[in-house]
Amino acid sequence: QVQLVESGGGLVQPGGSLRLSCAASGFTFSRYDMRWYRQAPGKEREAVASIIGGGGFATYADSVKGRFTISRDNAKNTVYLQMNSLKPEDTAVYYCNVVVNGRYYWGQGTQVTVSS
Repeated sequence: QVQLVESGGGLVQPGGSLRLSCAASGFTFSRYDMRWYRQAPGKEREAVASIIGGGGFATYADSVKGRFTISRDNAKNTVYLQMNSLKPEDTAVYYCNVVVNGRYYWGQGTQVTVSS
């Protein structure tokens, strides 16, 4: 079965950096686009970044362009989100996502808190 396990969240000061990881299993990882979403308290879940199966093309939400970088290691079945210049408004639970056979799969999420 498809499983996604996020890690790497935590508390960081404004301007700091974090690197999130998402370990995937249960499907042929390199064939699928992977996405990061986030959900802040009281807000809807929003897409943050996506990367195609081969890793050669990525897209970003306007709010994170130039600060966040999505990448993947298909040999390790892992997708990453490098987050730099973090702002308090980046505080949220971050989720890894894949769509397999039309079904959305999510990890359990990892909390990112940006605060001084």
